[in-house]
Amino acid sequence: MPLTPDLSVKPVVQGFFDPATNTISYVVRDPGSDACAVVDSVMDINYAAGRITYDHADEIIAHVRSNGLKVDWLIETHVHADHLSAAPYIQKQLGGKIGIGRNITVVQETFGKVFNEGTQFQRDGSQFDRLFDDGDTYRVGSMQCTAIHTPGHTPACMTHVMGDAAFVGDTLFMPDGGSARADFPGGDAGQLYDSIQKVLSLPDATRLFMCHDYGPNGREIRWETTVGDERAHNIHVRTGVTREEFVAMRTARDKTLDMPRLIIPSLQVNMRGGDLPPADEAGKRFLKVPINGL
Repeated sequence: MPLTPDLSVKPVVQGFFDPATNTISYVVRDPGSDACAVVDSVMDINYAAGRITYDHADEIIAHVRSNGLKVDWLIETHVHADHLSAAPYIQKQLGGKIGIGRNITVVQETFGKVFNEGTQFQRDGSQFDRLFDDGDTYRVGSMQCTAIHTPGHTPACMTHVMGDAAFVGDTLFMPDGGSARADFPGGDAGQLYDSIQKVLSLPDATRLFMCHDYGPNGREIRWETTVGDERAHNIHVRTGVTREEFVAMRTARDKTLDMPRLIIPSLQVNMRGGDLPPADEAGKRFLKVPINGL
């Protein structure tokens, strides 16, 4: 049965754009209280230098503190392959629970093997505070939120509906951007089409917030649209595009795409809930590069 969100609940949504990864993170405030959620935060990395910094996360922390907000949740829409999560860093300073889809365990099993993590790497999702199943609800202050399982880009992708706003991760892009790739391990173009139909079954007025935008054709960066606009104008999945047409398009397009620049560090960190790999006997931490593993 399609979810019917309460469109009378209109959370205050503040976006934070990270130009290094074209990622948009969000602070989502309950309109009835000072509670908020942080969605898809970014930890900065200079990959060539092996240097981690937190400028993007510090901007979010400063916003939360300056507005007197209380963080209830740190939401990861999926295991990102193009940026590193800052959720644990923000949690240590502001509190809140870190949540992701239950199929994180599938992702951990897959990439635990790719990165030869051994038995010490837990593949049960225990690095997170909450694993969401399809249709699970939770609260940000007085606002009820719902997690919808929307796989296809990855097995663990979830769309989070908060009042009249839905945070779609990489499942959808802006109408002129289309949709996410489906060729990562565990991805599936047919599943992605079905998941997008779940999102597009929400009321037309539902606000949709993207995880990424790349400014197609040189336009300015944007990250908010509506279900109605996506249904009418999305270049990949507007109304009338069949599942077969989408799968053929997505499969052909994915064959032309390079791997994301930060996929190797991102997966190793994000499958751990945003924590870096454990330190060695000397207290040093390292990221692995699997040869011909992706």
